[in-house]
Amino acid sequence: MANVDQAKAQSFRSNVPARMDRLPWSRWHWLVIAALGITWIIDGLEVTLYGAVSAVLQDPETLGLTPSQIGLLHSSYLAGAVIGALFFGYLTDRLGRKKLFTVTLGLYLVAAFATAFSWDFWSFAFFRFLTGAAIGGEYSAINSAIDELIPARVRGWTDLAVNGTFWLGAAGGSLASVFLLQRGVFAIDLGWRLAFGVGAALGLIIIFLRRYVPESPRWLLTHGDPEEADRIVAELERQIEADPAVGELPEVHETITIRPRGPIRFGELASVMLQQYPGRTTLGLSLVVSQAFLYNGVFATFALVLANFYGVEPGRVGLYLAPFALSNFLGPLTLGRFFDTVGRKPMIAGTYTISALLLALTGWLFDAGVLTAVTQTALWALIFFFASSAASSAYLTVSEIFPVELRGMVIALFFASGTLIGGTTAPWLFGSLIETGSRRYLFYGDLFAAALLLATVGVVLVFGVKAEGASLESVARPLSAEDDPEPRPA
Repeated sequence: MANVDQAKAQSFRSNVPARMDRLPWSRWHWLVIAALGITWIIDGLEVTLYGAVSAVLQDPETLGLTPSQIGLLHSSYLAGAVIGALFFGYLTDRLGRKKLFTVTLGLYLVAAFATAFSWDFWSFAFFRFLTGAAIGGEYSAINSAIDELIPARVRGWTDLAVNGTFWLGAAGGSLASVFLLQRGVFAIDLGWRLAFGVGAALGLIIIFLRRYVPESPRWLLTHGDPEEADRIVAELERQIEADPAVGELPEVHETITIRPRGPIRFGELASVMLQQYPGRTTLGLSLVVSQAFLYNGVFATFALVLANFYGVEPGRVGLYLAPFALSNFLGPLTLGRFFDTVGRKPMIAGTYTISALLLALTGWLFDAGVLTAVTQTALWALIFFFASSAASSAYLTVSEIFPVELRGMVIALFFASGTLIGGTTAPWLFGSLIETGSRRYLFYGDLFAAALLLATVGVVLVFGVKAEGASLESVARPLSAEDDPEPRPA
């Protein structure tokens, strides 16, 4: 690949982005979704399995961990996810999407497999840290690649549907845990180890599919390799035109002029986010923090609410989690298309508002004592049918409203912010409220989460970006573009 000397780089004109956006949906696009979207299935599997096996790990016949050590293991995973997102996010902008999504999946395979052979707290914590680092790195590399490979007219639906597959992993993990943790099926010290092997086996299959996903042509353009970008797109066009139902693709006349430049430094990254696009930065931060607070507040304490207030046995929590997870998957799958037709701004504002109102109503009914374990789960499922689309739209938004040269790092920064602020605060807050044994206090927690969501709606109405159906280059002008009009500021 060409090494770009900013002082000597020559400008060139390319129609590659327009050619990518005008492609009809094909089997190749399904391959991209299958090969890259597995990240969220694995993440859902990991989070759910760990939640399910955490109680088993306290048994003296397993690792004999204390409750505080269980909490530290969760912190270890989160710390790994934050550091991994930042480290690999930086590298994916420097070295390319393909290199990094291969490296991060490889790291996940090793870490997940090693976790199954943990022998004490420290070994488990170290392997969980590496697992989190791999998943955090996947968020940056995969979101960048999907946005840059998928046609603009279906980018919203694709992003939401792919992010929503997290909950397929969660459903699979919940059902697998019911089977693997049954004492009559496997020895107590074997079932939890097999559970972590499930994710490693799934990743081993997918790593072969990723060999057929090319480097992002958009990334190649901005890094001074237009010939390789053109070759990739030309080969893809030949494959699609070979389908008799498609035939010859229409000509493309829209071009962009690129002058490749050196790596983006952190000072320039800060300048773009805080000076050029302060409104978009405020928008992204509000979206990711509020959705992370909601999800981690409810999902991390799901089992505790069912056990402490409804008397549900720990071994049966997975049966309640499965329909909840399915609803979370169906939401983005069903509503995602409207983000491309109705538009980003009204759909994001709408899903956040509906989620907030339903959460407040459910908290009130919970406080009144009129719910059962089944009706509580049903209402949660209804809330997160909409909240799942809202959460997925947060990552769709931050991945498309900043220039291509720093997309990976921007996604990493927002992911880290959401994880550190919402992902760590909410479980502690809701856990503390549950520990009081008061329904009223937990209702107040729901009201706070709902207020945070409604505050985000206000930010969306002010700073929301009209990105539906628009090329990434028109939503955020590449820093290396020479003669295109200035981007629309937020």
